[in-house]
Amino acid sequence: MAITKKAKAYHEKMFPGYVSGFLATDPEFIERFDNFAFDEVVNCDDLDDKTRFMAIVATLLGCQGTDEFRAMITAAMNFGVTPVEIKEIVYQATAYLGIGRVFPFLKITNEVLTEKGISLPLEGQATTTTENRLEAGIQAQVDIFGENMREFYKSGPEESRHINYWLADNCFGDYYTRKGLNYRHREMITFCFLAAQGGCEPQLTSHAAANMRIGNDKAFLIKIISQCLPYIGYPRSLNALRCVNDACK
Repeated sequence: MAITKKAKAYHEKMFPGYVSGFLATDPEFIERFDNFAFDEVVNCDDLDDKTRFMAIVATLLGCQGTDEFRAMITAAMNFGVTPVEIKEIVYQATAYLGIGRVFPFLKITNEVLTEKGISLPLEGQATTTTENRLEAGIQAQVDIFGENMREFYKSGPEESRHINYWLADNCFGDYYTRKGLNYRHREMITFCFLAAQGGCEPQLTSHAAANMRIGNDKAFLIKIISQCLPYIGYPRSLNALRCVNDACK
């Protein structure tokens, strides 16, 4: 086998002392995948490891990669992603994937944290109440997307206006206002949720623009797409790149 020294070293940093059974059953595949994902990809830019793994964890939620998620949240913690940050990624995914797709990941997260001796529940991160979540959510929308979002919760046809209201009080008021992740992290993981699940290109373009507005520039988003490509493949990665380019127009 010809797994590179860099790929072996990175794999060891992710999973100290672990030897994959696939080395025995699928050696040619592991040679090519590890050399690509853990050498060629991770060494193609200067993205820091913690950010890389936050993006990978979010991407695995988006593409429903439960088995890989279980492994990668351990790797993420080895690179400095905290249990609170992992939980916040999982919680926020509910707004973009729905509880039907997030529930298995919440169970996996709790199982892994418990196995590591981490006491649950973690320290609370909520900053809003039932009474002020709408106001706080509107402000979060304005902070991220601009002043044009100030009255968005009241817009749209009367029969569907409640959904824009929910975007403000639930999606942004319940999740974006939480501690544990800042706006730039939250917009980055939202970009990953949308890119990985596919079929959300209008929303992905909008959030690409929001990312760039708050400091996650085009070059950064291309790095995120690049690092997540091994986990979601080329079609969804190329779609995400197109959305970033469209957001720049």
